[in-house]
Amino acid sequence: MQFDEFAAFEKNGWEHAVQSYEDYFGRLTVQSHSALLDALQVGPGTRMLDVAAGPGYLAAAAIERGATASAVDFSATMIAHARQLHPDVEFQIADADHLPFEAESFDAVGISFGMLHFPDPERALEEAARVLRKHGRIAFTVWAPPERAVGFGMVLDAVQLHGKLDVGLPPSPPFFRFSDPDECLRALTETGFADARVEEVEQTWHLALPETPLDGLMHGGVRMAALLRAQSKSALALIEQEVRTRVKAYSQHGELLVPMPCVLASATKP
Repeated sequence: MQFDEFAAFEKNGWEHAVQSYEDYFGRLTVQSHSALLDALQVGPGTRMLDVAAGPGYLAAAAIERGATASAVDFSATMIAHARQLHPDVEFQIADADHLPFEAESFDAVGISFGMLHFPDPERALEEAARVLRKHGRIAFTVWAPPERAVGFGMVLDAVQLHGKLDVGLPPSPPFFRFSDPDECLRALTETGFADARVEEVEQTWHLALPETPLDGLMHGGVRMAALLRAQSKSALALIEQEVRTRVKAYSQHGELLVPMPCVLASATKP
């Protein structure tokens, strides 16, 4: 695989980022789950698979709609945590490109912010198609481009101004590849799906000052965290100062309300 080193880097990183991810991103990413489940047409009796499930919030939300849900994630630590949170969900440790299910096992496959972590997204989509029944639906969310997902934009701008982007991380797929709606449509169509469509869903990152998006990205993930931690001490101080200046525009009553919309793509298996 082209990105084997990246895959190992991500897997190792997520084994150690479970609680920090939930702390910084849990209340943010769930904001698009209703739209994602609507795109999947999840309701009573739906058999849904949550891929790259993280803490399992999407699968749990499907169960609240009367669906049955299974979920997979490549992080054993994340799966252990998710099982404690959601005992009604069937969790398994598995990679998105090797799903441990028979063909045509599910009515719907949802991927909440997982596509940017896959070393081979097309292979993951092919696996989703394999486990979907005829006319089953797939939907995934990814971050909007950094100029719209402001938390990412301000931090990356600060790194470009005061630090460096090339810090020797393993070669990886572009982080914002699927932020481009045309790329979503192309990937879904080329992996055999039909009626592909894309929309943007609004989300707001609520952060309590003095924390900023820099704290969230440094502690709540893997790839962005590694980029930030690789900066020199002096550069990181300047990056932090730059971000603190920029977040003032989003401060309300001691809290930051930072726009972090996502792109929601969906399609049907013919």
